[in-house]
Amino acid sequence: MTLFGGALGFTTPWLLLGLLALPILWVILRAVPPAPIRRRFPGVVLLLGLKDDDQVTDRTPWWLLLLRMLAVAAVILGLAGPVLNPETEDRAAGDGPLLIVMDASWASAADWRARITALDGLLARAGREGRPVGVLRLTDPQPVQMLSADVLQSRLTGLLPEPWEPGAERLEATLAALPEGDFDSYWMSDGLAREARAPLLAALEERGQVTVFESPRSLYTLEPARFEEGNIALTLARLRPGPETEVSIAGHGLDPAGNPAVLVRAPVTFEADALRADLALSLPAELRARITRFEVEGIRSAGAVTLPDDSLSRREIALIAGRENREGLELLSPLHYLHKALEPTADLLDGALLDILPANPDVIILADVATLSDAEQAALLDWLDKGGMLLRFAGPRLAASDVSRDEEDPLMPVRLRAGGRSVGGAMSWGEPKALAPFGTDSPFFGLAIPPDVTVNSQVMAQPDPTLADRVVAQLTDGTPLVTRKEVGLGQVVLFHVTANAEWSSLPLSGLFVQMLERLAVSSLAEAPAAKELEGTIWQPVRVLDAFGAPRDAGTLPGVAGDLLVSAALGPDLRPGLYEGEDRTIARNVIAAGTELLPAVWPDRIPVEGLGRPQETPLAGWLLGLTIALLLADVVASLALSGRLRSARATTAALVALALLIPAPRAQAQDTTDDARAIAATSDVALAHVITGDDQIDRLARAGLRGLSETLFFRTSIEPAEPMGVNLETDELAFYPFLYWPITASQPTPSDEAYARLNTYLRSGGMILFDTRDADVAGFGANTPEGRKLRDLARPLDIPPLEPVPADHVLTRTFYLLQDFPGRYTGRGVWVEAAPPDAELIEGMPFRNLNDNVTPVVIGGNDWAAAWAMDDSGNPLVPIGRGFSGERQREIAYRFGVNLVMHVLTGNYKSDQVHVPALLDRLGQ
Repeated sequence: MTLFGGALGFTTPWLLLGLLALPILWVILRAVPPAPIRRRFPGVVLLLGLKDDDQVTDRTPWWLLLLRMLAVAAVILGLAGPVLNPETEDRAAGDGPLLIVMDASWASAADWRARITALDGLLARAGREGRPVGVLRLTDPQPVQMLSADVLQSRLTGLLPEPWEPGAERLEATLAALPEGDFDSYWMSDGLAREARAPLLAALEERGQVTVFESPRSLYTLEPARFEEGNIALTLARLRPGPETEVSIAGHGLDPAGNPAVLVRAPVTFEADALRADLALSLPAELRARITRFEVEGIRSAGAVTLPDDSLSRREIALIAGRENREGLELLSPLHYLHKALEPTADLLDGALLDILPANPDVIILADVATLSDAEQAALLDWLDKGGMLLRFAGPRLAASDVSRDEEDPLMPVRLRAGGRSVGGAMSWGEPKALAPFGTDSPFFGLAIPPDVTVNSQVMAQPDPTLADRVVAQLTDGTPLVTRKEVGLGQVVLFHVTANAEWSSLPLSGLFVQMLERLAVSSLAEAPAAKELEGTIWQPVRVLDAFGAPRDAGTLPGVAGDLLVSAALGPDLRPGLYEGEDRTIARNVIAAGTELLPAVWPDRIPVEGLGRPQETPLAGWLLGLTIALLLADVVASLALSGRLRSARATTAALVALALLIPAPRAQAQDTTDDARAIAATSDVALAHVITGDDQIDRLARAGLRGLSETLFFRTSIEPAEPMGVNLETDELAFYPFLYWPITASQPTPSDEAYARLNTYLRSGGMILFDTRDADVAGFGANTPEGRKLRDLARPLDIPPLEPVPADHVLTRTFYLLQDFPGRYTGRGVWVEAAPPDAELIEGMPFRNLNDNVTPVVIGGNDWAAAWAMDDSGNPLVPIGRGFSGERQREIAYRFGVNLVMHVLTGNYKSDQVHVPALLDRLGQ
């Protein structure tokens, strides 16, 4: 039954008949008992003139009766099962089975929580009506099992969307997955139009009534990023026209320290009624190369995220020619066609060779450069050894030189014959030669050769045993056109023709650009065709879930190259980044030019949206009100009877009433969190992990208070009051240093807490693990605390460790130390291990260690007990005996000072290892 236009309903409305008994109850409570028989007693004369201060009424006061009536009414209403905004009969009405059909695609992810809330309300109503319910996801159709609604409600948390759409094949599979018999359907649509859903809709209508749920919210998508006119171009789209709207685009990547961060953020405005908006970002090459994804902020959907691939990772290429350009003859310039081919996809560098090499370009192209100086040759060889790529083009200068004639030049892939071969020359062809098909072991395999590409001149390779292995392209007569060899980690490639059109028509064709791409000289300008990728396998590196969050691909299998660019997304081809031998390709949910169309349902299908208020049960509130009214009745009855005179009783009654008033917990919690954040960030605050052992936690706090006092009086650091940290709820980024005392009984953190801990460690935070067992065990001993430490640290991203070496920066950040005692002295201290190549520089007392702050320090010397002070500054825990004990406590304080200084200043003292190099460069 519903009341007030359907805003209020009752699950058991027949109990409301009890309200009819309220007038009868009122009359009963108001009834006066029979009048007593009066008898005159002579002794009553003695009572005349006395006044009774405590008078008791002969009737119950009307306001107390009203209070009791309200309590009874609240009980009746509560037991009747009141529901605010109940589901009405027009929503999946009926009494038979109910099938919930969900598109469950990426387009549903943006408001998935609201959809689950609506689904929970629908299941609650079905449960009250005793209807069996089944759920069918169109992105992953499985045979439907009709279950009770309460069973499905318990599984809602595992119901998630998929990062692809229900295509025609899956919709056909859905028809086979429908249950037998008649049933009503409730279709939770993602709002996108699909022609393939018509047969499914017809099949559902044959079985029963169909109701559609569709969100009225606008859907935003982001097309793949592209490089245009030196800028990153992004195109956004929305599903429905609307008023002028501004959204924000964020570019995520890794900062210079390797931590995830937002590298760029820019607003984009949709004009009124516009469906598309464009954004151009001008970013330096170094920043552009570090971006791993763009996303529309605030939209949790894979359609609002795009992953860039090699099309944005533009390579730096140095172009050097053997002769200068002639004014007015640009088409004859050795570099003209290279500029045209590479400018759209690479950053080009011009200048002298020795001036360019310090910039460490990815590729150096020498166009008809024959002779190199010894300095240039030595520098190039060193650059090649480190992984560079040298691309050389022949020409008149190279053909006329003696380079790589008698013996192979280190910067040439093969030996060359003297002179060249050309049409009409001493070594002539009868006519220009075409290119032969590329072999299977060639990087150009699979490229189509245009028939108009011919060669009329070339430099000839000298035959030798290594020549066949180094030829990657040849002419139809078998003479080499492109040769290659490896030098160190790099390679040298020689085109045996010029880079302009003097010797061949190759630079005039699209094949020239494709060959440069296959050599990884330039980035991929556009997505390759399926035919170009036939026979290749691409391994997923990162994939997106439906909410647009990147995930590691893990053990997902590779994908065939032709399917990678042509097949629809699905379980076997997820949106993400795929890696080949020499490039990466991104498959995004939204492709370039994707047109979004809103779904249009027939007029006979009722369509509901998210504007409907959520169904809210009120029984608990009414029963709570009943208890409050009964307690108020007790207090009022005591007051009327004269038994509520003492202050203690009055206070107890007021406290009982106050406990019934719900406190603004969320707001108080938010206020507390804000105050805690301000206190933790206004000054340096040391923190300890709350273990659940009150004694250990109090000692840890006192220890950090003592260390803070020491820092205040001995250094320029003025710490705030120490704080305890709950790993499950508190933000860790506010604290540069965490002291974690290990107890055998402390609970293991949750997965979310471990994720925050790993982020904290990777972002520069430090944790001091203290097992406090150095009096009974050495490092790694099988104590309860040691075993607990191993269990706690297993999910943490902790680097390899080693005992603190004598030249570690912890030994000299403020005090010069070699020992790190606490309450005990029997345990070594372990820190991040030094790099394997750390060497001791002559004349320096310590090695050139890495400049990172060690993320963890592990020991068992119970430092908090040694640092602990009371409010008056007196030590709380005795350490040793006499002078030696106080000396041990002093060294413990010094270790704490060194530790905090190490966290706050890093390895700044390690910079002394660079002093000799700096003095040498300054000429001193």
